[in-house]
Amino acid sequence: MRKLANPYALAAALGLSAAAGGFLLAQPPTEREPAAASDDTSRLTEHDRQPPHPQGGSDQSYMPVAIPKTFNEVFEADSQAKPKFDQRHQQLLKERYDLSDSPSDVMMSGNRKAVQQGVRVKLPENVTWEQLAEMSPAEIKEQDLFPPGFRPLPHSKHATGGQVFPETQIAEIRRVEARDLERFDTSFDFPDHLTPEFPPPLFLTTRPELGDVSGGEVITIKNFFRIMEGKLTPVQMEGLRLLLTPFPQQQFNATDDRKVAQPQLGVACLDCHTNGHTNATFHLNPDTRPQANRFRIDSVSLRGVFNQQIHGSKRSLRSIEDFTEFEQRTAYFDGDPVIATKKGLFIPDRANQVSLMAQMQNIIDFPPAPKLDVFSKLNDQATEQERRGEELFYGKARCAECHSGPAFMDHQMHDLQVGRFYEPRMVNDHLDVPVGPIKTFTLRGIKDSPPYLHDGRLLTLEDTVEFFNLVLQTKLTKEEKADLTAFLRCL
Repeated sequence: MRKLANPYALAAALGLSAAAGGFLLAQPPTEREPAAASDDTSRLTEHDRQPPHPQGGSDQSYMPVAIPKTFNEVFEADSQAKPKFDQRHQQLLKERYDLSDSPSDVMMSGNRKAVQQGVRVKLPENVTWEQLAEMSPAEIKEQDLFPPGFRPLPHSKHATGGQVFPETQIAEIRRVEARDLERFDTSFDFPDHLTPEFPPPLFLTTRPELGDVSGGEVITIKNFFRIMEGKLTPVQMEGLRLLLTPFPQQQFNATDDRKVAQPQLGVACLDCHTNGHTNATFHLNPDTRPQANRFRIDSVSLRGVFNQQIHGSKRSLRSIEDFTEFEQRTAYFDGDPVIATKKGLFIPDRANQVSLMAQMQNIIDFPPAPKLDVFSKLNDQATEQERRGEELFYGKARCAECHSGPAFMDHQMHDLQVGRFYEPRMVNDHLDVPVGPIKTFTLRGIKDSPPYLHDGRLLTLEDTVEFFNLVLQTKLTKEEKADLTAFLRCL
């Protein structure tokens, strides 16, 4: 199930800079040279004619350091191609999912948005969930019946990758900081009702009596001192300032190799992890090559990161300090430190900067869970349906074999072996091979963090239950699935 405190998403994670704020709002360059067809446009045309190379074309490990085209050429070509790529990706989503707005009567922790309900993954024709559950993985694979929405979800522009922010975050940072997070080559893909509430509440382990300390605002470099004065120590305050400071990143920087119209200082950690939570910003994992094999990573919450013993979906780093430092060196630049210096690499000082950032991250708490006791078991406020769901969670559904303990995680990495169910194929420039072992993420506060799984392929908790029922072959009944979903909303 989806993680609440992953880390690639600290792919906004290390904003360090002496200056704060941004450049002007994005406007197209005033002088443009004649447009040339970008590589991505060529890929799209080729994709329409014939399947791409089975291994994604290039086997290169490194990104190009010298860009052969001028920025104006790239800007013109990518801007013109953007509608084609957006349309292609939206068509894929509509083929895979029901994207309609169907809120439940359960609210997220900030009481600003309802949790969406219902299974949204579309089934292949002439098959039911019950029929699929009775089939073996080999039979599903042979008959190509694995639901497309259960296959890996590609980036909206996979051949390029990089961070893509939702419109809510783009608009707020533009309004408050005059800094631009809008790309000229691709757009955020899911509708707003399928993403976390915005702005999300912020809870602190050091001040639990205060509840949400954000005051309903997005915490930024412009307002953090006003909001947090008297609530944080000087060390925590400086850590927060660093987490809110923009720093150059692969697609957001001041060079010609960027995907924003005007030069920018970059992005901050909390651009993705809004108020220490998540806004569903996505990008590609930095740890895989070639490009076609890289998989989408959905930004996760930093809530409860103090409870984690390993950090990084696949890297198994042993402290938040290690992760913070490692992220700045590689993931901020798509896993390629060779090009980082060109764009503005800054190695944070372990003692004076990294440790302070970690101090702040380590006091971001889980949201309140009024139906859980001190051992994270249901108390007397729970309904009978929720109690049945809890019994399934620790029994037939086998959830607790990975999601154990008070924080519902076992500090291990597991391979679901989803490749048992389908043959990989090229989908919008992504070779959708299985990703291998992924760390177990916490389920505390899971209702606040759609979409689910590491790449956001599961839109609701109902989708998530169906996915694991099929992959783990637990054969839950329709009623048992509903009970388990009800329990998950209590966490």
